[in-house]
Amino acid sequence: QVQLVESGGGLVQAGGSLRLSCAASGLTFSNYAMGWFRQAPSKEREFVAAISRSGDSIDVVDSVKGRFTISRDYAKNTVYLQMNSLQPEDTAVYYCAADWRRWGTTPLSYEYAYWGQGTQVTVSS
Repeated sequence: QVQLVESGGGLVQAGGSLRLSCAASGLTFSNYAMGWFRQAPSKEREFVAAISRSGDSIDVVDSVKGRFTISRDYAKNTVYLQMNSLQPEDTAVYYCAADWRRWGTTPLSYEYAYWGQGTQVTVSS
């Protein structure tokens, strides 16, 4: 069965960096666009970034542009989220997700068929 397993979360001070990883199995990785979402306490889940099947189309939410970078490694079936200049408002559970429906990307969570269990990112001030 399809599994998405996130790792790399943790506690970091404001201004620090983390790199999240999401290892995919049970699917043909190159057939899926991959996305990262996050959910802070008492807030809705929100889109962070997505990368297309081929990797040539990337979308990043404005609030993290210039700080977060999404990438993928086809040999490792893994998608990454490099997060720099972290701020307390970035504190959330981060989820990766897989979408088979399109060649490009989408910020809409309901378009993603598979989800990981999430990894906690906490940024202290």
